[in-house]
Amino acid sequence: MRKVKWGVLGVAKIATEKVIPAMQRAQRCDIAAIASRDDSRAREAANQLGIGRAYGSYEALLADPEIEAIYNPLPNELHVPWSIKALEAGKPVLCEKPAALTAEEARTLVAARDRSGKLVAEAFMVRYHPQWRRARELVQSGVIGRVGAIQTFFSYHLLDPDNVRNRPPGGGGLYDIGCYAVATARYLLGAEPTRVAASLERDPAFGVDRLASGIVAFPGGRHLTFSAATQLAPHQRVTVVGEAGRIEILVPFNALPDRPMRIVIDDGADLMGAGARVEEFPVCDQYGLQGDAFSRAVLGEAPLEFPIEDAVLNMRVIDALFGAAESGMWQAL
Repeated sequence: MRKVKWGVLGVAKIATEKVIPAMQRAQRCDIAAIASRDDSRAREAANQLGIGRAYGSYEALLADPEIEAIYNPLPNELHVPWSIKALEAGKPVLCEKPAALTAEEARTLVAARDRSGKLVAEAFMVRYHPQWRRARELVQSGVIGRVGAIQTFFSYHLLDPDNVRNRPPGGGGLYDIGCYAVATARYLLGAEPTRVAASLERDPAFGVDRLASGIVAFPGGRHLTFSAATQLAPHQRVTVVGEAGRIEILVPFNALPDRPMRIVIDDGADLMGAGARVEEFPVCDQYGLQGDAFSRAVLGEAPLEFPIEDAVLNMRVIDALFGAAESGMWQAL
């Protein structure tokens, strides 16, 4: 079975601890090279992960003629410039979320894709996990009736001033994890928002938002309400409520790769859950599934399910949430 030879830009923790090991276990991915601006860090990561080639610059990796696709997990503010450089080098790119810092910046990736003729996509791995596929199927088939509300909570506790998540311009909870709330609500409902309201609480030392909360209104009176926090106890939950029941995704975003995941479908018979049933999904790794899906698209075996235009649509909502928080008023999309 043909595998795509991947190169990785940088030695980010998400890459070395989660994405690369998952893609190495996947069916269609061969992690052939890794690069860092520090040659010793690149060699150390390559040795630890069993990667054949290490480069002391991103440019050297992009110049490698054997590399067929690039994974870009660099800090958020470097996503667009280095993804464009990769496309210009003739390499398709899977770029970590958020793919850009604004919708306007995301549109430059659309233009770069069109110029180069190479694929580029935003890495929202959750959309490849069977629990989310099933949740969307249940929502769109009407199992819980017409959906009125989605509630999403995502938090972790991070006080390291040197962590990129705590540094502007690309840090903060809305960019890092609030984007998941927006992307998954759009995914479940198959619709685009019409207006938003938001509140941001910023860390006085770091200058980035540590608590972002918002209301995202969709057509037909449906709403997403969410909170994304970087200095609260770790917690994740998504609840989708319709006229005839609810769906709860218990570990929605950091789905564990070594044990089955579960969702709850409850018909609302009583508040103690007498009408609830649980669906369990076999062990899988959503990062590997994502890598295989992009590899198949690179090989021309399947269409790219989420083209880069989806990143533009997601970022216009993020832009509006920042604007609404600043103005204190609803922001139309």
